[in-house]
Amino acid sequence: MTWQALLTMLVILSVLGTMITTRIAPHWIMMAALTVLSAAGVVSADQALAGFSNPGLITVAAMFIIAAGMYQSGAIDQLVRHALGHPKSLRQALLRIFLPVISLSGFLNNTPVVATMIPAIRSWSKKVHIAPSRLLMPLSYAAILGGTLTLIGTSTNLIVNGQYQALTGADGFSIFSITWIGLPVAAVGGFFMWLFFPRLLPDRQNRELIESVREFTIEVRVDPLGPLVGKSVAAAGLRHLQQLYLVEIERDDRVVTAVPSEERLQGDDTLVFAGQTEAITELLRIPGIRPASEIAPGSTLTKDREERRLVEAVVSPNCDGIGQTIRDSRFHDRYGAIVLAVARNGKRLDGNLGQIKLAAGDVLLLEARPAFVSRQRYQRDFLLINDLQEQSPQHDRHRVAWAILFGVVLSAAIGLTSMLNAALVGAGLMIALNCCSFAQAQRSLDLSVIITIGASFALGNAMLETGLAQELAVWTIETSSGKPWLLLILTYLVVSLLTESITNNAAAILMLPIVLSVTGEAGLNPEPFVFAIMMAASASFATPLGYQTNLMVYGPGNYRFTDFLRLGLPMNLIAGVTAVSLILWRMPLVAVV
Repeated sequence: MTWQALLTMLVILSVLGTMITTRIAPHWIMMAALTVLSAAGVVSADQALAGFSNPGLITVAAMFIIAAGMYQSGAIDQLVRHALGHPKSLRQALLRIFLPVISLSGFLNNTPVVATMIPAIRSWSKKVHIAPSRLLMPLSYAAILGGTLTLIGTSTNLIVNGQYQALTGADGFSIFSITWIGLPVAAVGGFFMWLFFPRLLPDRQNRELIESVREFTIEVRVDPLGPLVGKSVAAAGLRHLQQLYLVEIERDDRVVTAVPSEERLQGDDTLVFAGQTEAITELLRIPGIRPASEIAPGSTLTKDREERRLVEAVVSPNCDGIGQTIRDSRFHDRYGAIVLAVARNGKRLDGNLGQIKLAAGDVLLLEARPAFVSRQRYQRDFLLINDLQEQSPQHDRHRVAWAILFGVVLSAAIGLTSMLNAALVGAGLMIALNCCSFAQAQRSLDLSVIITIGASFALGNAMLETGLAQELAVWTIETSSGKPWLLLILTYLVVSLLTESITNNAAAILMLPIVLSVTGEAGLNPEPFVFAIMMAASASFATPLGYQTNLMVYGPGNYRFTDFLRLGLPMNLIAGVTAVSLILWRMPLVAVV
């Protein structure tokens, strides 16, 4: 083995180990790997950067914009509200979730689909008297199953197809080329959930954070004749209280949100604090502060104000504040929002808010300026699950958005144009026909995903250039005794395990060069193995952190980690057995000469 192959092996092991054991974002890890391989001369500059010009990556970016147009135009919202209806049982409710979610997720990024469904289902669950914990996990799993239906159902499918074309020079796959596997997997998985999940899903009633606003906010008034009038918030000693955060100031029927330290107090200002309500006594000892006993019942936070947004959000694994206390993370300065409450494992955390250490999956109730919602709408530090003062989408454009989506799918399906061109034209039409704005389209582009995918190609190219992929292929063939069916099972199993440990895109891209070398050395047909990679990388059910939609429902559904293991492992097994069985039955593993 050459030193280039040894270095590539070391880099790959370092990438895997860092992704599994640290909270460093995948795109930084992949960019570091690209830098090492390029700087060491293992790959040329063109090979290191080839992923960023790959048609699959550009198609993924265009599909993000198409999904934004469907979301912002209200097209998804309209379908959801018509589909839910009034079921008479849990099984009927599950069917009403499965059909629209699986269908939509076959053609759109499933994150905005699930983001739209979560608040709708939480509200719907009250009307039909079914606990959200019995509906939200099936929602996430249905979105995952839907992603396996088509080549554009997940970014993973598009990227595997793009890398397969780049490495082999083949034409690649059509939009419905994987449907004959994905549709039965979705049907079997959906039937399993419909039959067994009513008995297995936990029944946990979860009071929403917003319903207990009065429990964790304190309102006081500034005495108009007191010493605080004219002082800044910092000078008045209200910025660094140990047990309380100043959330907002209500003044003359307007609101100052995410209050800056230099804001000057005026007489009769209503100050809203969040934190330990027992600290009211300490607060009232401050000269110039008096009780707000004359304030009308109901927190001022529940009143509509243009300057305010009350938002429920899940902490993403990519959040920079994970592992830090809310105070140490400088949450207010960094995000322009105030934490009103934190829930973990379905329970609101009591005690000093500033001393709570953030963890991935925590549900936060935030008061933020409207700009926060715009910045965080698309998978950044937080996954928005409920914008409690959200503006209604422009529903007059939903028919246009549906027409564009159908046009994209149809033109790619009949071969009128390539998937890349169809997606690019569709994205352009979404903006041109006002289904989403330029700003919304730009925010929809998840740069962390795009960078992760683009940089990952450098690892694949390095494995091929150094001969590492071929050496691993020989070892794999010897391990499997040269049995094609065992090679297929091993491929699916390894990708599935990697997907639960690292990102699904990285798992697929790392495995594809090895698999292509295996099939080349053994004289096998590569296509069945490529489909196995696509399916294994998409079917991630067993952990809340393994797939983004699982994390989105984790807190709102009041789930525990063991719930995903208990229900997700059987789903992984069912999806894997169904997919591998279909491939073995329908596709020849040995290459036809």
